Amino acid sequence: MSEIWILDDDRSVRFVLAESLRDAGYRVRDFDNARAALSVLTHASPDVVFTDVRMPGTDGFQFLELLKRSKPDVPVIVMSAYTDIASTSAAFRGGAFDFLPKPFDLDAATRLAQRALAGAAAVPDVTVGAEDPVALLGESPPMRELFRAIGRVAATPLNVLITGETGTGKELVARALHQHSLRSRGPFVALNTAAIPAELLESELFGHEAGAFTGAHKRHVGRFEQAQGGTLFLDEIGDMPIALQTRLLRVLAEGEFYRVGGRELIRVDVRVIAATHQDLEQRVARGEFRADLLHRLDVVRLELPPLRARRDDIPLLAQSFLDRAVREARVEAKRFSAEAMARLKAHDWPGNVRQLENLCRRLAVVTPGREIGLHELPAFLTDPQIAAAGIAAGRQAPPDLAADAVAPVEWTEALRLAIQRAMRQGKPGVFDEARERFDKTLLEAALELTRGHRVDAAKLLGIGRNTITRKLGSSRNRRT
Repeated sequence: MSEIWILDDDRSVRFVLAESLRDAGYRVRDFDNARAALSVLTHASPDVVFTDVRMPGTDGFQFLELLKRSKPDVPVIVMSAYTDIASTSAAFRGGAFDFLPKPFDLDAATRLAQRALAGAAAVPDVTVGAEDPVALLGESPPMRELFRAIGRVAATPLNVLITGETGTGKELVARALHQHSLRSRGPFVALNTAAIPAELLESELFGHEAGAFTGAHKRHVGRFEQAQGGTLFLDEIGDMPIALQTRLLRVLAEGEFYRVGGRELIRVDVRVIAATHQDLEQRVARGEFRADLLHRLDVVRLELPPLRARRDDIPLLAQSFLDRAVREARVEAKRFSAEAMARLKAHDWPGNVRQLENLCRRLAVVTPGREIGLHELPAFLTDPQIAAAGIAAGRQAPPDLAADAVAPVEWTEALRLAIQRAMRQGKPGVFDEARERFDKTLLEAALELTRGHRVDAAKLLGIGRNTITRKLGSSRNRRT
């Protein structure tokens, strides 16, 4: 009969997990600290070990290291309530068989023990359902699964394909994979393939020699060479021209290429992480993407959940974005009222995390006082008719529009709906209120782009700085 050890200072966790494993037919020994288990290890050997990370004295990672020195073949399953990328990465780098986030399903834990005893590799399918620029925030189940997947994949040399809607944070995931990989000391180079004209993309990727084409006055080192020894992140890979896909395939297969107009064979050691919001399988079926390139990129796939699928993370994200925005703009600290936060959680956010971040930047600059209430939120959040129109349009809009526009709908149509609704309700002063909202929106948009710098915002709008100050002041006075 196989013997399983459980290490955890929480008696309740040891009890329920041990009972579940015993019911499955295993012999179980449990320990409330790592030292007790290590002392028994001198004359006994487990077939599988479950260990918590945070324990008094020797923690789970130290136990894992000590166990692997004497019994490297024993599979270890690391358990923790702290499912952050650093923890999961440390577990897999230390040789853990798998990482089990708390709270866990007992049936899932039992199946994990069965796989470990069968000698199976850890499950390769890491598809899920997403100021430190590489921080990924979230405590919802979809994000806990994503962190676990990143921890598992980061330490491997495998190519990764990141999928998900625009604005879900695909580059943040790519940076996290690099930061927690063995290539973390090397460069991280990012390129949005959709943002570079097709005729220039080849040169951007592979570089060119002087005289290779008109305007090429000197040698240019491409992104592959820049990423030597590190990670190259290719965003929106689905938009890459077919001809260039062929060249990329060769580099992925052989690790070598020629610069444009060059004769010297360049060899590189680069891990490629690609991302897309598109359905690449459909593009392959239409002949717009090479099937062999998809297979080469899609060794491991990470799918990022949209923000509407993890609403419980919205308060954490919104306050974090707001705190960072007020620091950057050097204005007083702010917080959302309970009513405003509830409205943020209820919205579908077609532009996902990026849309929420843009809104928080705007509110940090233009909101008077320390609390952001319902009346401070834009109409697309407070007017159900406009919100419904914006969400519907966002689902059909081009990705950039859906991600960057706060209300991804034709603005004149949204204004018309709001005015007609106010008139039907018999509200007084509709003209003045509409003019005030229009002016306020112009100011907010400019101040957001300039991160609160009024002089720069005035230049963008073609008005004087005093006009901005006056309009902001009059808007605040009307509220008070």
